[in-house]
Amino acid sequence: MARRKRHNITLKAQIRKSPRLFIVYVLLRLSVVLIMIAQIFNRDWQNVFLCVLTLVLFTVPSYIEKNWHIDIPDGLEIIILLFIYSAEILGEIRAYYVNIQGWDTALHTITGFLSAAVGFSLVDIINRNENTKLYLSPVYVALGAFCFSMTIGVFWEFFEFFMDTTFGLDMQKDTIIHTINTVTLDETLSNKVVTIAGITETAVNGVPLNIDGYLDIGLIDTMKDIFVTFIGSAVFCPLGLIYLKTSGKARFAKKFIPSLKTPEEECGDSEN
Repeated sequence: MARRKRHNITLKAQIRKSPRLFIVYVLLRLSVVLIMIAQIFNRDWQNVFLCVLTLVLFTVPSYIEKNWHIDIPDGLEIIILLFIYSAEILGEIRAYYVNIQGWDTALHTITGFLSAAVGFSLVDIINRNENTKLYLSPVYVALGAFCFSMTIGVFWEFFEFFMDTTFGLDMQKDTIIHTINTVTLDETLSNKVVTIAGITETAVNGVPLNIDGYLDIGLIDTMKDIFVTFIGSAVFCPLGLIYLKTSGKARFAKKFIPSLKTPEEECGDSEN
């Protein structure tokens, strides 16, 4: 009974502290639960799994805050929750990846932004730790965050390639193009590029495909994803640099950079 009472007090304190975050969390979670119930009636167990995965991922930010003593700004946490919902529920179950042009590109751009924020906070936390002998200038911290974000983007493309080749998925979406440049079709075998332009149809094993060009298998999608990750990272890093140079007073950047909880915040959490 006492334990439940403490839990209720903690929940009320969290609602008072972050009302917008609480509303977003409840609405998204309720939406996922309703969608999951519908998928159970449809016996679509893959989508049921995606719903369960989404609910689990929703708890990750609060778990990190509670157990790793890291404060995730409300603005960043709301973006993370919306990103998870957009990727798993809208992208996969509602098929936005296929039906809405640029959906995947937009999410990868946001990934670059978020990864840079996380990388920035990791390097900055190490940089501020009195027990470490490492000190990096703000420029090097921003560079480290940028490299971290790009590495996350590349590893994700590795994961997509692994899933596609091992389990026969299509995470690296195909692209219809109308011109190809290749040395494979060079009959002289002299490494000369053969260009085929104006492609309007493609056939496989003599059977025409219902497309108006040539089907590129994942390469363009992968390179585009890495490029927009670069853009997202490049957009955030100058903001983080301003944040460091102003000693954390830059309001906009502060909304997206996790930080270690202060002793006062730790005491407040323990009291709640």
